[in-house]
Amino acid sequence: MEAPALIFICISAFIGVFILLGLLALIMRIIILLFPELEADTDAAIVAAITSAITALYPGTKISKIEEIK
Repeated sequence: MEAPALIFICISAFIGVFILLGLLALIMRIIILLFPELEADTDAAIVAAITSAITALYPGTKISKIEEIK
């Protein structure tokens, strides 16, 4: 195989991979727009774990609200 042919194969493969990755990124963006992330409900086990940990550290503490900081 001659050197110019090998260079042409490498360049065309490189361009092909970038096109494929670009198409996949576009498809992912469309899927994310069509199906947005749903709000997660607070799990009872998580609330119980947080409450028990806080009351172990600070006895007599009352937990009034638990929220995620983003």
